[in-house]
Amino acid sequence: MLPHVESSNVNVAASVDKLLAERGTALLSMKELIAAVRERTGTERSDADLAGLITKKAALLGVAVLSD
Repeated sequence: MLPHVESSNVNVAASVDKLLAERGTALLSMKELIAAVRERTGTERSDADLAGLITKKAALLGVAVLSD
C-alpha cells in the first residue's frame, strides 16, 4: 500500500507552527492538537506521524505538550 500523498497546497508543518504559536505557553493536549491540525488542513496523515511532527515543532519552540 502506498503512503497517502497530500495535495501541494496543504502545508501541515506550517499549520503546526502557527497552531503552536497561537496557543503560546498554555499546556497543550496532543489529542487536541492533532484534532486541530486535521481540522485546519484536512490531512489524512496518521496520528503517530502528526504526533511526531508536533513533538518536534513544540520542542523547537519550547512549548510543553501533554502526551495523552
